[in-house]
Amino acid sequence: MNLKIILILSLSHICIDLPGAALPAIMPLFKEHLQLSFTAVGTLVMVSYLTSSIIQPCSGYLSDKMHIKWLLPLSFLLTTAGFSFSGLAPSYPVLMMLVVMNGIGVAVYHPEGMKVMPFFSGPRMATGMSLFQVGGNLGLALGPLLISYAVKVAGLPGTLFFLLAGLPMSLVLSLLNKELHPTRPQAGSGLQAKETAPPTRMQGRQRTSMFLLILAVSLRSWAHMGLIYFIPFYYIQILQGDPVSAGRLVFVFLAGGVAGTLVGGMIADRIGHKHYFLLSMLLSVPLLFTFLKVTGFWVPLILFMVGFALISSFSVTIVMGQRLMPERLGTASGIMTGLVIGIGGVGAGLLGLVADKWGLLTVLQLIVMMPALGSLPIFLISYPARKA
Repeated sequence: MNLKIILILSLSHICIDLPGAALPAIMPLFKEHLQLSFTAVGTLVMVSYLTSSIIQPCSGYLSDKMHIKWLLPLSFLLTTAGFSFSGLAPSYPVLMMLVVMNGIGVAVYHPEGMKVMPFFSGPRMATGMSLFQVGGNLGLALGPLLISYAVKVAGLPGTLFFLLAGLPMSLVLSLLNKELHPTRPQAGSGLQAKETAPPTRMQGRQRTSMFLLILAVSLRSWAHMGLIYFIPFYYIQILQGDPVSAGRLVFVFLAGGVAGTLVGGMIADRIGHKHYFLLSMLLSVPLLFTFLKVTGFWVPLILFMVGFALISSFSVTIVMGQRLMPERLGTASGIMTGLVIGIGGVGAGLLGLVADKWGLLTVLQLIVMMPALGSLPIFLISYPARKA
């Protein structure tokens, strides 16, 4: 395991995901500054979401086909410029252009970053991917906090402070660009093809296993996104809590995910990736059920454990996708991140319709069932045995 490169990539993941959660946090300021309607704000959010998540599989596919080695520094420049100058946008069209630029940079970075990770992880692929993914989780958690201080100091132009992280990291990635693109994975990684090998048609068993994996991960993502959206409403409406504490509960849930992601990869490399994915899904069910039964001090504690169990397999399933598609690392990475997160976001929206018709508790009960349903296709996945 090349720990130096993995830590650099993890640090870059922190920097590029900072705007991911910071942008929604300052949408009210954009609305007031540019006199936008809620429809215009909703369109901005939708465009940001579509460009940064849904097109990731396309970005990964192009990366596999063209092998462009300067995508990482380019993605950083796009994201940094897009978000940093958004606070200076004089009009809605300019703001929309900058949001699209930011989203495209994010969509290019993630498949490419995950694509090169197996080259430096050796036999501990899930551990290496976990270290990389923890960076992204930290970036998403810290983004709203940092932007709140920045706009408090300088108003909307405080987005320029993000240049202090983006530009140096873009320079570092440029200087290390050749080192970041070796010609083959390290020995024992479980990837059988060279990066430069032309993609071949997937076998029927591979396609079936990949479909089952996407189905299972999509159900996990649906539960993940549903909890992020509906935890505050549950705490305020059902538990009669205050809005400030409700927002903190989302942070507790995501913090559990950070810890789980780091630990989960190491465990998965020992007991097997498929076994750990199944274990994390099955453990999530009783924890979610318990969360709906507790009050007081136990609410954040159980919620932290839910985040730990449910999100801990995120990096593991990326590695599973890569091992099922060893000659299409970028495509597999884009599918296991952008596509399934997109499905989770759409699912959360559908849960909103359920909440309006049948109530909030019905939504939470459905979320409890999703990891259980997601565990069923895992049994049927034909996955390579773990290395000794």
